[in-house]
Amino acid sequence: MLQSTQSVMKEALWKLGYKDNVYELLKEPSRLLEVRIPVSMDDRSVKVFTGYRAQHNDAAGPIKGGIRFHPDVDAETIKALSIWTALKCGIADLPFGGGKGGIACDPRHLSLGELERLSRGYVRAVSQIVGPAKDILGPDVFTNSQIMAWMVDEYNRLKRYDSPGFISGKPLALGGSEGRERASSLGVAICVEEAAKKNRLRIKGSRVIIQGFGNAGSYLAKYLHDAGAIIVGISDAYGALYDPDGLPVEYLLNRRDSFGTVTSLFEGTITNAELLEQECDILVPAAVSGQITKENAHNIKASIIVEAAGGPTTLEAEKTLDSMGILVVPDVLAGSGGIIVSYFEWVQNKQGLYWPLEEIEEKLRLKMTEAFNTIFDSAQSRRINMRLAAYMAGAQKMAEASIKRGWV
Repeated sequence: MLQSTQSVMKEALWKLGYKDNVYELLKEPSRLLEVRIPVSMDDRSVKVFTGYRAQHNDAAGPIKGGIRFHPDVDAETIKALSIWTALKCGIADLPFGGGKGGIACDPRHLSLGELERLSRGYVRAVSQIVGPAKDILGPDVFTNSQIMAWMVDEYNRLKRYDSPGFISGKPLALGGSEGRERASSLGVAICVEEAAKKNRLRIKGSRVIIQGFGNAGSYLAKYLHDAGAIIVGISDAYGALYDPDGLPVEYLLNRRDSFGTVTSLFEGTITNAELLEQECDILVPAAVSGQITKENAHNIKASIIVEAAGGPTTLEAEKTLDSMGILVVPDVLAGSGGIIVSYFEWVQNKQGLYWPLEEIEEKLRLKMTEAFNTIFDSAQSRRINMRLAAYMAGAQKMAEASIKRGWV
């Protein structure tokens, strides 16, 4: 994941005309903290978890980025994700540098009390390098508003003052923003709409497959279903459902558990890999990385792919998709809705003035639409794919800020 990210970053900076020393600065996070977090478990044992916080580049402003709780969290993954977040900030023209944090764990196997103690332990471990003017945390994979509430409470205890701007994705009662929970999905939905326009495809009646039914995938399914799309396939960690005539979206949404799983309630499921190769107009990988590879890319039947997950398409697969004329909207663009509304939350916390949902979604749509069209037009004029165009748009701001500061 990190090597692929660096490869595209290097090409993007070269096409922008920057010297090699700019790439040397931006190819890795400027700072990576690894921490050990002891947690008292319910059985009275003490388990030690490993956590990370990567800060990519703060030339354009304080660091911003989420925290994920996942078994596959490691240093290399967190490094790559911090670069992606930095690119998202550049694409959306936010006054932030990118960061990412995580803990190697499976929250599905932790009790509520264990999860709270782990969340608070993480804040204590990283408290010296984070804060509302240094590094603003936020939710990511398998973390939610309750975890953010525990974290902001722990930070306030440590600092002995109230600091809602320390973290985004909080409950509304603690200074959270309207629309934050579904911001990532709305951002993806806007990109689906814009990509469909470019391909002269109407959303109403389009057949859509969404791989992943967690926070992003489930909200996206509802958005597109309400817009008239036919959701023909969804999946979770245990399998996939596919029906060419359309799935009962509302029923599935009502039956999913807190981790977004629902397929275990049904017989006749297929695998996630099989779902990717089914007939559809629009495919949205919203699960995990590395799903579309050189082995299965030639079997993709969609005309549009919008990446809601991080890194679902390998670079080798993308070459095949490009040759097949499939429009791929990259994750660093499609997945930027969450960080945009996190920025809105940070601004509202600083002002002490909170905006209604309609205003937030209007501001989000404006930023996403502008970013999509800028990147699409750049890709067309330069005759490159949208991923490279997005990396160029995202890297330019932090490169310029680093140069103006005299760092390179």
